[in-house]
Amino acid sequence: MAASIYQHAATAPISAFFILFLFQFLTGSYSATFTIVNKCSYTVWPGILSGAGTAPLSTTGFALQPGESNAVAVPAAWSGRLWGRTLCTQNTTTGKFTCVTGDCGSSTMECSGGGAAPPATLAEFTLNGAGGLDFFDVSLVDGYNLPMIIEPQGGSGGGNCSATGCVVDLNSACPTELKVMSSSNGGEESVACKSACEAFGDPSYCCSGAFGSPDTCKPSSYSQFFKSACPRAYSYAYDDGSSTFTCASSDYLITFCPSPSTSSIKSGNGKYPVAVQVSGSHRVDNNDVVFNMIIAISLLVGFWRFWQLN
Repeated sequence: MAASIYQHAATAPISAFFILFLFQFLTGSYSATFTIVNKCSYTVWPGILSGAGTAPLSTTGFALQPGESNAVAVPAAWSGRLWGRTLCTQNTTTGKFTCVTGDCGSSTMECSGGGAAPPATLAEFTLNGAGGLDFFDVSLVDGYNLPMIIEPQGGSGGGNCSATGCVVDLNSACPTELKVMSSSNGGEESVACKSACEAFGDPSYCCSGAFGSPDTCKPSSYSQFFKSACPRAYSYAYDDGSSTFTCASSDYLITFCPSPSTSSIKSGNGKYPVAVQVSGSHRVDNNDVVFNMIIAISLLVGFWRFWQLN
């Protein structure tokens, strides 16, 4: 009896470690780190919004001075979006915090569940989604306010793990009818570029109503302006085929105002590779994760019963 107890005590730590490893392996349970870097010549205030049913992160908004970076821990199976706010000020009388572009309406530096007011360049993520892959993209569907790139770091090999984003400053080249003008810096200048949907509200631009499907909503001259400048970014709602990217178990480097010569934004032959193909919307569900979790729990219960009998 004493020997049996000793054997159990000696193997318990190993068994516990094995159970934890098995559970994490089968469920794809891992955490990621988003390292957010500001290479702009001006301050950027990143905002973060977690998707429905997803726990908020430790921060939902902060300031990055030129050259600064901040690492944010992200839990497994997180989904949400990240963007940069610009030209932000705090009212000295009321204390209200507002931004000319990307404002989230919270009146504070933390967005606390508020999303970006368009136009804004968006980084969108669904971590540990279908097939255990991360799905990510940079979207200009809600317009554009600053250059941004997403670069996977140290992925395990699943997916294509390619960089994506928009490295071009589109504000000056923006069509006049889409420009957002501001005099915040002393002179009138274009600080953001609206989508055609926001500017005109036409269902054919918004992919709504009778135009609410990939068959009826087609690229417009305005979305093609965004696409020609930023081939990997979403230019309109059904731009999935060249704009959604995947990677497995990766951390992510998100850079505002990256160098236009960033080599990782193109493939070796200088062409922009086709992104992962998804049907309809680029959103993914977690059915595969749930299935894997059921298998993991069943195996854990079986292993625990076997260990108890021995």
